[in-house]
Amino acid sequence: MNEMLHAYYMENDQYAPRLTTDSLFLYGAADIGYDGIADKMARFIEKIQLKDAALWKEFVDLYRGNPDDDAGWRCEYWGKMMRGAAMTYLYTRDEELYQMLTETVIDMLSAQDDLGRFSTYSVEKEFDGWDIWGRKYIILAMLHYHEICRDDALKEQILEACSAHAQYIVDHIGWETEGKKNITAASRHWGGINSSSILEPMMRLYNATGNKNFFDFATYIIENGGSKNGNIFEFALKGEKYPFEYPDYKAYELMSCFEGLIEYYRVTHEAKWLTAVRNFVLLLRASDITVIGCSGCTHELLDHSAVRQTFTKYEGIMQETCVTVTWMKICSQMLLLTGESLYADEIERSAFNALYGAVNTEGCTTNMGFPFDSYSPLLAQKRGRKQGGVQKRPDGSVIYGCCACIGAAGTALVPLTNALLSRSGVAVNYYLSGTFTLPSPAGQPCTVITESGASPDGQAVMTVSLIGSEAFTLSLRIPGWSRAAEVRVNGREVPDVTAGEYLHIARTWSDGDVIEVDFGQPVIVYRGAVLEDDPASEHHAAIQVGALILARDARISDDVGKPIRLKLDANGDPIVKPASRPDFPTQGSWEVETADGVIRMIDYASAGKTWSDESRMECWMPTED
Repeated sequence: MNEMLHAYYMENDQYAPRLTTDSLFLYGAADIGYDGIADKMARFIEKIQLKDAALWKEFVDLYRGNPDDDAGWRCEYWGKMMRGAAMTYLYTRDEELYQMLTETVIDMLSAQDDLGRFSTYSVEKEFDGWDIWGRKYIILAMLHYHEICRDDALKEQILEACSAHAQYIVDHIGWETEGKKNITAASRHWGGINSSSILEPMMRLYNATGNKNFFDFATYIIENGGSKNGNIFEFALKGEKYPFEYPDYKAYELMSCFEGLIEYYRVTHEAKWLTAVRNFVLLLRASDITVIGCSGCTHELLDHSAVRQTFTKYEGIMQETCVTVTWMKICSQMLLLTGESLYADEIERSAFNALYGAVNTEGCTTNMGFPFDSYSPLLAQKRGRKQGGVQKRPDGSVIYGCCACIGAAGTALVPLTNALLSRSGVAVNYYLSGTFTLPSPAGQPCTVITESGASPDGQAVMTVSLIGSEAFTLSLRIPGWSRAAEVRVNGREVPDVTAGEYLHIARTWSDGDVIEVDFGQPVIVYRGAVLEDDPASEHHAAIQVGALILARDARISDDVGKPIRLKLDANGDPIVKPASRPDFPTQGSWEVETADGVIRMIDYASAGKTWSDESRMECWMPTED
């Protein structure tokens, strides 16, 4: 085990249990500097959202009244955005951001009431609606800030405040036989899974404080089953149902409960809970993740989206950004836990398609001009159709929306997980252009400079910088979408390169060693599924180049929504060639051959960015076959 990694985790009680369970590790002291789209997105959100002092102030002030006595969810805003902001700071190390986060944490601490509560509900109205959901986010946010906090006295105050806040919940929520209110009855929605998702912060707080009351409360949540309508943890353990077949199938909240089960497993080492989480995530991946890396084709609900993503008869909102980010988060936890590269595949797919497409890079004022769109289209539609999770002030004006708050956790997650420590060296996931420095197993700085294209199209050159030669393992993720991948070290080809796995290169590394990776630009075509209730669903096609899903955009194509007949090569793949880029930002532009001529396409994340009919877009194109 890397000694510096071991010391870092032993000094951070929240994460210390991972030393005995995990395969890959985030290293908060890493020196990271990227210069591609992942860096652009994280810094863009930092600038336009996370450094907005007035917004932080308004979110805290919600806790000085009872605005959610109408059973609202204003209570989630501060915590969701703080979690993403603290994660963003771990990447950018921006001092102005740090000072602003410190100020708002101190402000929030002053809003704790005499009972120890951080709540936007009055005592008379508490433990209803989204109250526990909001209290969950307070603990998560405080613990994420605690991780970056440089003031020991403030760190102690945070743990004391969170402990009082959590203990109040423990004293009032639990088994009815103990005279308490059942946690699944502390909500009006989805069998109470939103309330049960407090499992994650309760376990993290237990790790940070050692207070067994919080561990016991987490055990209660699991034994209680998570939902009043059926035991979601047992469903996952048996693995006989897809998550969309559970009685409560609200995507975001359901995934959040299993994020908590991961933390419970890390402490208990009970193998069945790892089995349950793995079953849940893999079954969800198979049944509900779409080509852009999100789920929910009927509003924000699991609905067998992997099959129904070309359903033509539903014109409502779908593909929620909250779901995208939560899927990325649970995949990141599974990546760390198992060291299996397929979870990095999923993070990449979600980030470079659904998430980055939802970032309001053009400053559109549609839907209040929030930094993130809430719903991403798959069939011909425009972006910005509706802002999700919106709550209002007493005067009727809009405060904020749920997806606008959660997005920063996603934009920070990508640069944070690009390079990870393993037990024997370093793992590289997305080949982001730029530099990272992590400690080698012997403790010396290991710097890797990566030069790659402007998009994750499968080519990169990495140069290793070391003070002295050292034997360790450099693990390279070979994406599941790659074909005939080639890896060379100092010009020599490395054998046994397998798509969908890490290539573990164990050797003595020296200063100036060069690694070249070439996954080509494989082109994949997806076809719509046959649906009895919608025969038109079958007649659709989507195209993927490397990690990118392609899209038609009305700014460069007047045929959005019109059927096509793809030309295929001898391997049954679409014939796709790089093309000159349009006069607006993209990750790439391509020409696709059809029986009726060439159509122009760009990457999905860059399409539709006017949030108007001017850039009407689609990634699933209707076909005539």
